[in-house]
Amino acid sequence: MPRGVVGAPLGWGAGGLALLAVAVLFGISAGAASLSAADIARHLLSLLPLGVESPLTERQAALLVELRLPRVVMGAVVGALLATAGAAYQGVFRNPLADPYLLGAAAGAGLGATAVIVLGGRISDDPRALVPVAAFAGALVGVAAAYLLGATAGGGGTAALVLAGVAVSSFLSAVQTFVQQMGTDQLQRIYAWLLGGLGRGGWDDVRLIAPYAVTGMLVLLVCGHLLDLLALGDDKAVSLGMNPAVVRIIVISAASLATAAAVSVSGLIGFVGIVVPHIVRRLVGSSYRAILPVTMIIGAAFLVAVDIVARTVVAPAELPIGVVTAFLGAPFFVLILRTTRHRSV
Repeated sequence: MPRGVVGAPLGWGAGGLALLAVAVLFGISAGAASLSAADIARHLLSLLPLGVESPLTERQAALLVELRLPRVVMGAVVGALLATAGAAYQGVFRNPLADPYLLGAAAGAGLGATAVIVLGGRISDDPRALVPVAAFAGALVGVAAAYLLGATAGGGGTAALVLAGVAVSSFLSAVQTFVQQMGTDQLQRIYAWLLGGLGRGGWDDVRLIAPYAVTGMLVLLVCGHLLDLLALGDDKAVSLGMNPAVVRIIVISAASLATAAAVSVSGLIGFVGIVVPHIVRRLVGSSYRAILPVTMIIGAAFLVAVDIVARTVVAPAELPIGVVTAFLGAPFFVLILRTTRHRSV
């Protein structure tokens, strides 16, 4: 870790938690039906055996607990998953432009999820439960294809990996479009899902992805020190008793699982996995033991805040959250690309 940032990760982590708390409060209070922060707090306390009486009407309570709260929780979970997966991909590939969206992971997950949406009823009585599994398989295929193509065709450098990711994502998107045509009755649902959004989910979706999200995040957080060793180079890592190939497989699998869990419930939301890790790296330094947990927290706060913008900027209509992240992320990506154009991994 560079000098001058020792002790900073804890401070930035605490700041990120405060930012997340503010974003969550605004997220559950913003909307056509205004709910004050004090009333929300009292209602949440009333759910506990503390003898506090809720000031909300039955309709307001249902709006808060069944619509707004699960949406905010889903935004925090998806933001944490995508941001942390992006940081992990950047660490394992030692490439500042690696990200679930650019590496083909999101496109692969999207293809897997779309296939289940269209064909699921023919292969299972409960196709919805298969969406995260199919998305995970698709994410692994996308990442593996992009990495192998970039390594064999372009030497594995930054530009080669990005171009390979774009090529693989385009191909998988084309296959996804073909699959969509097999289920034209689902086109509206699939199209809304492709644009990315959190408004369709509820507590059932949170419960559905919870095992995958928790597993992926725990593995990535535990692997922080291993990514620091990988940054030293394979020879140095081996001399310190680590098997780089095994670590790469574990980290890529966990990051792909996190991406798949997010994509399966929110659709395709780009740039979170590249914007947040780069901001965090500027704040806490280069150690992934610090980058990963802080990225998780700030990623959660970031997407909750972006979702507030998505549902208020053109109210009473709502923008797809993927459109908002693209507006923010595309210029950021161009800036990163310019600063790394001479780098080769």
